[in-house]
Amino acid sequence: MKKIMCFAAVEFVDDPNVKGMTYWYLCDFESVKEGSKAIAPLGRHNNEQTGIVRKVIFADESGAPFPLQYIKKIRKIL
Repeated sequence: MKKIMCFAAVEFVDDPNVKGMTYWYLCDFESVKEGSKAIAPLGRHNNEQTGIVRKVIFADESGAPFPLQYIKKIRKIL
């Protein structure tokens, strides 16, 4: 049986360098939904930033929106 995982697309609206773009993350928090605020690592240095969840999907590895070997995890839902 394939493991179903939660993926969340996050937009970092307060960062002018990436505003308007979304980034996919693995999410271990059941409370996540579109519109939730999330803290997640961003960029090469993994600086934690607050963003807004724009989309949530549940899929197995074959349906992942981003390659699993590169995907980061949401650290916290606010």
